Order: sequence, then C-alpha cells, then structure tokens
Amino acid sequence: MKALIWCAPYKVKVEDVPEPKIINKRDAIIRVTSTCICGSDLHLVDGFIPFMKPGDILGHEPMGIVEEVGPDVDKSKVNVGDRVVVPFHISCGECFFCQRQMYSCCDNTNTKPYIGETLLGQATAGILGYSHLTGGYAGGQAQFLRVPLADFNCQKMPQEFEDEKLVFLSDIYPTGYMAIQHCNPQPDDTVAIWGCGPVGQFAIRSAFLLGAAQVVAIDDEQKVPERMQMARDAGAITIDMHDEYVYDRLLDLTGGLGPDICVDAVGMEAHGYTMLETIYDKVKTNLFMETERPHAVRQALMCCRKGGTVSIAGVYGGLSDKIPMGALMNKALTIKTGQTHVHRYVPELLETIRQGRIDPSFVVTHRMPLSEAPHAYNIFREKSDGCIKVVLDPAA
Repeated sequence: MKALIWCAPYKVKVEDVPEPKIINKRDAIIRVTSTCICGSDLHLVDGFIPFMKPGDILGHEPMGIVEEVGPDVDKSKVNVGDRVVVPFHISCGECFFCQRQMYSCCDNTNTKPYIGETLLGQATAGILGYSHLTGGYAGGQAQFLRVPLADFNCQKMPQEFEDEKLVFLSDIYPTGYMAIQHCNPQPDDTVAIWGCGPVGQFAIRSAFLLGAAQVVAIDDEQKVPERMQMARDAGAITIDMHDEYVYDRLLDLTGGLGPDICVDAVGMEAHGYTMLETIYDKVKTNLFMETERPHAVRQALMCCRKGGTVSIAGVYGGLSDKIPMGALMNKALTIKTGQTHVHRYVPELLETIRQGRIDPSFVVTHRMPLSEAPHAYNIFREKSDGCIKVVLDPAA
C-alpha cells in the first residue's frame, strides 16, 4: 500500500509499505477514505518531538470503511462495511481514566509507557502516527490502517454526509470544542484565542456554540490573512499581533478586565511577539536548553483577567522557559489542559452536524491525493497558497 513515512527532520515521502494485518483479536483494518494533515504533525516533521524513527507512518486524523475485523471484536458495535471515524488517541474504555471519560489518559494503550513515564511522569494513551513517545503506532496517512480495540475506537458514522463534514471528528473539532467547553463559559464571557489555524477556527465556532458573548482571535494578519478572514467570517473580532499591542487591545475590548477565557491554540512552535523573546527562545532551543517556544501561553497568562481560565489546546511535549508563574499564581488563574478526550465528544458534536449548527468542511482549503502529501506538508508548514487545512485522498 501507499503511505506517507517520516524519513528525517523536514523530510517525508510516500512509499510502498506492507499492508497492516490483524495482530490482536480486537483489531480492525480500515480502508482509509480521507485523512488530514494536522498542525501537530509539523511538530514531528520539524523535529520538536524526537521519538521518531525512519519509516514511521504519520497521520492521526483518518476515517474510512471497515474491511476486516478480528474474532473478538463486538460485531454489534463495529463490523465489516461500517463507515467510521478513528479518534487520534487509542483508548481501552475500561481503565481508571476511561471510566471517567478521560480517554486520552488511558492507562492500557501506550505500548512504550517507559518513555512517557521518564519524560512526563506518567504515559499518555497511545496515539496514531505520533512517535514512540505515544506507542509507536502506524498512522493514518495511508491507504489502510490497523485500529486496535476497534469496537471502542472505531466511531460509526452516518452515510448521508460526505467525508469532509465528518473526518474532523477524529481530532480538530473535538479539540477546539474541548478547549472552550472545559472552561465552563458563561453567557457574558469574552473568549480570546491565540492562533487562527484549524484548531483555533473550531475553538472560535465552539465558543459561539457554547454561548460566549464575544470572541477575539489573535494572529498575524500579514502572514495568514486568509486565516484572519476566516475568523472574522465566524463572527470573531481579530487582533493583528504585529500591528496592535495585544494586551492593551484586549483590555479595551473587556472594559479593562481582560478576557474571561484565554485559549492557546498554537502550541510549541509559536512565533515570538518581540524580537528579544524570539531570539531568546531560538537560542535556548538550538542549545537544547528548552524544547519549545511558548510565546502564546506566556501572553495568554499575562492577558487573562484575574480569576479567569487559561486553556492550553496547543501541543507541548517537553520543557518551556520563562513561564510567568507570578501571573498564574497571583491572579488566581485556573489552567485547563489536555490531549482531547475525543470519544467523549463525538456523539454530541455529530449531533451539531446533523442539526446544521456547524458544517466542519468550512476549514478545508486543499484537497489532494496522498501521492502529493510531501508538497501538501510544505504548503501547510509555510502557510502558502492560502493553505489552512489539507484533506488527503489515499485512493486518488
């Protein structure tokens, strides 16, 4: 089969690889009909998450048709011919965390927990196509995919919607939604969102779905004007981080208080807001004294109102420097974080699609065959050609 493999930092290519097989009795094999490139994939390709090996198959936003199931799969939940979305993380449904709907914290699906225990204290759930830190599972940017514990991890989908309305239930729609939902937004709240990429776009729309009074989106108008326009199309007020002083503008918009909820939808590869900050983090990361650039979360902590909530939806993988702990503690801020518990949100968010409250396909700017995935990664990383979200077709 054809699959996109990681070769080295900044190098991926499409190659012929062996088709996946049933390994465990609750596995399923799906024929992938749509798969997407996520901003989190760039952290792997750019070398910010180091636990990759040449030949690893990338991708964690797939959907497709079930082609084969293992003998112990509960056929009442998933069977051959079913159309399914596969959440990016693999969960057992039975452990301490899954029983509390904290599915991305599953204790039973990371096949290499010792790496997570060393780096993070405890291992997360296994994640498709996301390095050996999260189990070393083959990813979904391929023609076929093995799904472990398939009767729990294959989310059955209706037939009446095209893939592009459903595939984002695998990751970015629930991620943007949880970024807001677990902050308990109130009807008079102002929500500020750093980053107008795909997750930021879904966070904007989720804030309105959940009843926020005002949404403010922060990004770079010169570099990503199409993302800023997409945010305005959703009803957000936009702030150009290079043309306006973000802190002052947010105070103006909130009567001097600051936003009630601040969302970091950028993560570890954020661009700096000042030349000094940019140089500082570049030097530190080059010297391996810091593993990421936490510009967005620093500013969110400083801008959030006293007693407010900072939600970190952007991915971080290691050690960040110069986090304003004084602001966090003295302003009585609440921090909400986490890889998204996708299984928890799929039924609710599928219903918003059925009701016509959102059409998730709004975010798609490029549709390309899997064979063109290296080019797709390039334009996505460089934010060129108006690229916001790429859907790959493995059959094309």
